[in-house]
Amino acid sequence: MNPFSAPYLHRPTSVNRSMNLVLVALLPGILVYLTLFGSALIVQIFIASVSALFFEALLLYWRGRPVRERLSDHSALVTAWLIALTFPPLSPWWLTVIGVFFAIVVAKQLYGGLGQNPFNPAMIAFAVCIIAFPALMSQWPAQGLNLPFREQAEIIFGLAPRLDALTSATPLDAIKTALKTDALYDNLQKLLMNQNLYGTFAGRGWEWVTTAYLCGGVFLLIMGVITWHVPVAFIVSMSAIAFICWLIEPSRFANPLFHLFSGGAMLGAFFIATDPVSGCATPRGKLIFGAGAGLLAYLIRVFGSFPDGIAFSVLIMNMTAPLLDLYCQPKVFGALPSMPVKKDLAAKVKEEESP
Repeated sequence: MNPFSAPYLHRPTSVNRSMNLVLVALLPGILVYLTLFGSALIVQIFIASVSALFFEALLLYWRGRPVRERLSDHSALVTAWLIALTFPPLSPWWLTVIGVFFAIVVAKQLYGGLGQNPFNPAMIAFAVCIIAFPALMSQWPAQGLNLPFREQAEIIFGLAPRLDALTSATPLDAIKTALKTDALYDNLQKLLMNQNLYGTFAGRGWEWVTTAYLCGGVFLLIMGVITWHVPVAFIVSMSAIAFICWLIEPSRFANPLFHLFSGGAMLGAFFIATDPVSGCATPRGKLIFGAGAGLLAYLIRVFGSFPDGIAFSVLIMNMTAPLLDLYCQPKVFGALPSMPVKKDLAAKVKEEESP
């Protein structure tokens, strides 16, 4: 009997199943988002989804790949939904289309398609747009936006003037601005007590959206779509550096709970940094990848020029992923012990044959 022909067990998994479960896991965050910040997100998800499917089909046809088969894996929809969730919901339609173009065409298809992209496509879209259009990428709606769906859609499609009164700074952006103002520099704790902006502990409304993302991430862990290594390492790393800075100077640095439940921390930990293509494959590599992403995200948030650093931290760690996997590969059982034996036998045979 061949010892290598054992009846191996295979899990019922596929790209289509994994992508569908990711879309399902995003639904709680989307529903809370719609409840607290208005229905404009639905329009952005529609624009991003249609654009992603169009660009994906166009590039697949141009490259001579099976269009229907590749579109049915829903990976383009996952990228589109992540772009819609990380872009301001009232941003103009063409900004979302530009982001999707860079994600699908440049960051994915030009590298060979699904499984070949070295960088996270959704984060490429965010990084390009926030650098090129920083003002538009900073106009987030205030909680309780009571505009009807039609008026919000008209703002997105440029049929109605954009009203600055509808937008407000995110909690992360407000803290970064306050710390640069001498009058508020020593009053961070008083600033965090502003219930209209910061709610209970991490931003009015945003803390509940982030909690919904956390629930979706736990669902992905239970279903086996992702492993615990990256999200746990990300959360522990960000919490540790935030706690150390807060402990040293609480008048300048916010507490760890604020950083975990504001911005895109949970979305990045469970849905972005866990990308199996642009991330690490080995367990130790995933731990280092997640810890590095969490640390860099905090440093960019606090000391960088951008209010949130999830996109840039993930892209930087994407560059290190191949090297991390190279040095974190587990030993292959049965291969290494036999190598010295074969080498000794070959040397012995050579010595016997020599005159």
